[in-house]
This record gives sequence, structure tokens and C-alpha cells, in this order.
Amino acid sequence: MKIALMDSGNGLLAAAAAVRRMRPDADLVLSSDPDGMPWGPRTPDDVAAHALAVARAAAAHRPDALIVACNTASVHALPVLRAELEPAVPVIGTVPAIKPAAAGGGPVAIWATPATTGSPYQRDLIERFASGVAVTGVPCPGLADAVETADERAIDAAIAAAAQRTPQDVRSVVLGCTHYELVAERIRAALQQPGAPALVLHGSADAVAAQALRRIGAEPATAAAPTGGLTVLLSGRTAGLPAPVFAYAEGRLLAGSGRATEAERGAPAADEAATAALRH
Repeated sequence: MKIALMDSGNGLLAAAAAVRRMRPDADLVLSSDPDGMPWGPRTPDDVAAHALAVARAAAAHRPDALIVACNTASVHALPVLRAELEPAVPVIGTVPAIKPAAAGGGPVAIWATPATTGSPYQRDLIERFASGVAVTGVPCPGLADAVETADERAIDAAIAAAAQRTPQDVRSVVLGCTHYELVAERIRAALQQPGAPALVLHGSADAVAAQALRRIGAEPATAAAPTGGLTVLLSGRTAGLPAPVFAYAEGRLLAGSGRATEAERGAPAADEAATAALRH
């Protein structure tokens, strides 16, 4: 079994770690675009073009499914990706967990990038799934970039600024960017009010990992130790995990599990195919 995940950068780590926990035997392909990130400021057509190139690089490794572990790409590129890859490769998008957050009652805060906060896409999700619930959109400028580079001081500053914009009475927070899940406990610590019920954080990693397994007819399984392989593609180039990845538990889990990466074994044919996919 081989599951591919794609994102502009390290936001795919949370979903990849979730897949690793659910299926330690699965081979993972992590395809990102450090040469083209960030995707957030790009036009929708440009996001779709970059996402398609990253997806093609992953598809060259013949995965059984592709997880689009990026909210921006899921908004702007899912139709293009599905048109090219399905039905051969099921494509699973990422949707902010507004529905389960609203089901637990309000008030709810949605932490997201400035481009996503207030967007028609987010407003539609709120109207569809959180009607009658108090919802506050909280833009988090700089947080995804800080998480991407594992800049500790910038992460703390971005979280503190977003926490000041978050109502103190919120009962749950939707993490509307996959990068944010890597610092979920730091977000919780910044928002938890003394004496208040425990704040509930809603990410998407576990849900998309489970959906990917369902799409290929696989069940979660446990093992004494992970045995699945790991392939890392950086803008189509087969490589090792980037240094900032090791700042996060999810990255360390992936780095310390499974067989050697294809970069370590050497896979010129796959690397050439991935690079060619990015050129076209």
C-alpha cells in the first residue's frame, strides 16, 4: 500500500503522521513545493498549476491514493487534480473541521490564513454547517510561514497575536490551515482560560487519513513497529526530509520509522519522472 500526500510545504506532516499511525505498513510519498511556496498569495489558477505539478510528481511513484493536505490547494485545485488523476488515483481533499466543531455548540473560532478568513469558501462552510452557532474567523498572519521554517519566536508571536483576536469565551477552535496542527498544543496553551472547560481543537489530519484508507478499501491496523517506506519529493526532486521537519513530533515520527527513503536507496528513474512532471 502506498499513500501520497501533497502540500506547498510541511503542512502535510500532520496527515502523514496520522496515516503512519493508522497503517504503519504503508509506504508514504511526501510531495511539496519549496521552490514555489507560499501558495496563499498566488491566484487560484496559479495555485492549481503548482498543485498539479506537485501531484504529478507524486503520481509518478504510483500511489494508491493522494491526500491533498493543504486547505488552499483543496479550495482551488481539487477539480483539476481529480480530472487528471481519478479514477486511477483517488484524490482526498482537506476541509476545515467546521461541521464537527459546530456540532459541539459554540462559540467557535476558526483560525486560518488571512486569505482564507472571510473568503467565500469559508463563509459557505459556516452557512452550511454552523448556522445558529456563534463563529469568529481569526486571521493568523505569519503563522504558517513561521511553522514552515520552525521559527520558534515567530511562532510564539503569531500565536499570541491571533489569541488576542480570539474571543475568550470560545469553546472550540477549528485549525483551518494544516500547518497549524503542528503547533496545536501551543495554540491551546495560548487560548485556554483559567477555570474554563478544556478547549477543544479541531484539525483535519485524522479525518483525511481515515478517508484515504476508506477510498482504497483498507482498514486501520497496528504493528509492533512501522515497516512502510518513506519517499520525499521537494519540487519534484527526490530528497531527504528538510531540517525544520525535525522540530515537530510528527516529523520525528516519520523520520524514525519505516525503511530507508528512496533518496537514500537511490531511485533515478522515479526522480527523473517526477522532475519531468514538474516541467510540463
